[in-house]
Amino acid sequence: MKQQGVHPEDAEGTSDAASRPDAADPADQADTDAERYPEEPHTDEVEGDEPLLPARVHRPSDLMRLLVGVLGVVILLAIAGFAHGTTSGLEQDISKGTGQAPDLLIKIAGLASSIAILLVPVAFAIERLIKRDGLRIADGVLAAVLAHGVTLATDLWVARAAPDSIQEALTQPSPGDINALTDPVHGYLAPVIAYMTAVGMSRRPRWRAVLWIVLLLDAFSMLVTGYTTPFSIILTVLIGWSVAYGTLYAVGSPNVRPTGRTLMAGLRTVGFRPVSAAREEIPESIDSGDRGRRYFVTLEDGPPLDVTVVDREQQAQGFFYRVWRNLTLRGFATRRSLQSLRQALEQEALLAYAAIAAGAHAPKLIATSELGPDAVMLIYEHTGGRSLDTLADEEITDDLLRSTWHQVRALQSRRIAHRRLAGDAILVDRSGKVILTDLRGGEIAAGDLLLRMDIAQLVTTLGLRVGAERAVDSALSVLGPDAVADCLPMLQPIGLTRSTRATLRRLGRERAEREREAVLEASRHAKLARAEAAESDSMVVLEKLDKKAARAQSRAEKRAIDEALDEAREEDLLTQIRHQVLRIRPQAPVEPARLERVRPRTLLSIIAGAIAAYFLLSQLTHIEFGTLFANAEWGWVAAAVLFSALSYVAAAMSLLGFVPERVPFVRTIAAQVAGSFVKIVAPAAVGGVALNTRFLQRAGVRPGLAVASVGASQLFGLGCHILMLLSFGYLTGTEKTPSLSPSRTVIAGLLTVAVLVLVVTSVPFLRKFVATRVRSLFAGVVPRMLDVLQRPQKLVTGIGGMLLLTACFVMCLDASIRAFGDESASISLASVAVVFLAGNALGSAAPTPGGVGAVEATLTVGLIAVGLPSEVAAPAVLMFRLLTLWLPVLPGWLAFNHLSRKGAL
Repeated sequence: MKQQGVHPEDAEGTSDAASRPDAADPADQADTDAERYPEEPHTDEVEGDEPLLPARVHRPSDLMRLLVGVLGVVILLAIAGFAHGTTSGLEQDISKGTGQAPDLLIKIAGLASSIAILLVPVAFAIERLIKRDGLRIADGVLAAVLAHGVTLATDLWVARAAPDSIQEALTQPSPGDINALTDPVHGYLAPVIAYMTAVGMSRRPRWRAVLWIVLLLDAFSMLVTGYTTPFSIILTVLIGWSVAYGTLYAVGSPNVRPTGRTLMAGLRTVGFRPVSAAREEIPESIDSGDRGRRYFVTLEDGPPLDVTVVDREQQAQGFFYRVWRNLTLRGFATRRSLQSLRQALEQEALLAYAAIAAGAHAPKLIATSELGPDAVMLIYEHTGGRSLDTLADEEITDDLLRSTWHQVRALQSRRIAHRRLAGDAILVDRSGKVILTDLRGGEIAAGDLLLRMDIAQLVTTLGLRVGAERAVDSALSVLGPDAVADCLPMLQPIGLTRSTRATLRRLGRERAEREREAVLEASRHAKLARAEAAESDSMVVLEKLDKKAARAQSRAEKRAIDEALDEAREEDLLTQIRHQVLRIRPQAPVEPARLERVRPRTLLSIIAGAIAAYFLLSQLTHIEFGTLFANAEWGWVAAAVLFSALSYVAAAMSLLGFVPERVPFVRTIAAQVAGSFVKIVAPAAVGGVALNTRFLQRAGVRPGLAVASVGASQLFGLGCHILMLLSFGYLTGTEKTPSLSPSRTVIAGLLTVAVLVLVVTSVPFLRKFVATRVRSLFAGVVPRMLDVLQRPQKLVTGIGGMLLLTACFVMCLDASIRAFGDESASISLASVAVVFLAGNALGSAAPTPGGVGAVEATLTVGLIAVGLPSEVAAPAVLMFRLLTLWLPVLPGWLAFNHLSRKGAL
């Protein structure tokens, strides 16, 4: 197995991590390594070349601490702003408790804290400079300067712009001057906290104890003398803490990853006599994740070793991915997101011993050790062999497949879940023995869910190499049909490893590309055949073909396209696996299990709904609805209701205009009403398309043609939307000018669009991306448009329906405005159209059901921007959304159920 080495400095043998001043760490790694790994008369030979490690790294843990600190500040301000009674009671209780403290104790505490708050940072800085760790002191000074700036900004905000409740919670009358207020944030304490956190004092036990004593004494003396409040102290600590970790994440922390020479010295401390070490080369196609760095080590006497080095930086890789999986998945998420090196070491050692005890072939762990304060190593007997991913297809025999399943059965007999049965975790040695590696992410005493997930993962991994039939047959021969059938509900992409999901997505794109190419080829052949038939006909020319012959040729072309699509259509691997299992167990459960705890769409909906609610509530607090509704023009309200109802007729026209087949018009209107219910449970740009496609299929339109019809409708709708937005924007820009020259805003918008088009066309990656998407869109839409163009009345109906649909919404919004505003508060219809078109575009792009949040905010801000008072804009938008989104939900639900019972959906 070809392997590569480590750091270039190790290959030269001229330097190590301890020689770099910025590589120092809180525990003085250089001094510690010198004591633990003394010089020996051995030559540390490190083969190959490893990329130079960066001097500084950005730790995800620092970013998480920053986010936690910011969240703490937000929660503190929220409590101070909304729980005024609680804050007042807390301050009174603390005042009573501290008021009983002896004066002598107060004076001693104040004097000691005021001196120590300055001396402790200076003393630590001197100690670090003696250790030649000046860069860490520079980090602390930078954090202190930034913290001081944040405290000044916070003081200014509290004094001039903060609500009264927050000001009262963070300040109080100064004891020295009753007309002055105390500082909301202590200008000297926050920088000190930021400095001491950034330089790493909290990780030194003695210095940490001194730090807490100083902070407690200072807080006590300030509270007793009345120069601060409890919330002010907490805010000061949170600001200093957050700024420190934000600074560390921005500038990076010193990289203390152990080098090859450190590894060689560490091996000697546990009794080995290494001669050389070579770094394992991991292909780019393999997701290394947090697997650690692997070395092949030769010894002076004895067989070679496989050594895995795990450090904090390697362990942090994929941190945010693991957090997301743990939050969103049920019961089988990845290991703990925050895990210490000691926990990682113990977990991998436990899994290694447990796997061997279960009778499975796994690397034998013979020793473990620490490599300084920020790394550990695990020493295994050398296994050799090649991974399943690197084997040729002819080398993967049925015996090899069955042997792999035997190893998994051995693990599952002792309730051990591997959790990562990808191709690179399965090794095959020269004798053909299968060895399972990468056990550190596994779990002992695993539940049935995890064991079934292992089976689903391995059958997918093997299916990617040998096909679904051989993969399922090998599993059935070892595990039996019941165990394999039980994994079918787990056979879904979200439960597989990241690398497996990426492979399935790549295969899906290739499969879709082949289907599109087949449709395009069939369409080209049909057009060529039509042209040849027209040229060979000596009696008539193409323009004089009668309608019957034209329809016959069109049907023949569509039939050829459908046949080509049916021939090119391929099942995905997971579907093939299900079919293979169902042949043995027809009664096996196939309904996918609910593995997601929280879906991204649901999370986005909650966030958008909260933002929209906050925005709307802030707009509505100053509006007197009683007076507003008493003076409302109910005639305009009725008009708004009428325009909202008419929009469903227009939507049906815009859809049927691109469907040459006969579809009942009344039932189509009912389907559009049902779409108002679907919009609440799915994004507007997704739910309506899916419902209309399903409706057309149930109405007798072939699936491919139904998708093409909806795509053509969406494409023409997009074009009309852009044209109307530009046209009404032009008219809005000329309203206040005597000439017909457009406004500067319109010109700037057009120039921006032109620049974006130039950027897309000039960058190869973007150009290819757009061309691929456009080609995939036109692959099915263009043949459908040819059918529509042969019926001009259909095209007129479709385009007219789109224009009527936009007009209905614009008139509904305009009527809502007129219902709550007088003539002086009205705006032009062109301005209303521009605001609606912009809000509708944003609502379609927003990943929230019905565009909730995005549409309300855009429409309200847009109406205010064009001159409508906020007292009229907010209720007008609320009524418009009530008529077009919320009130139609109940009729939409009834229509949806009715059409479903009739088999129309």
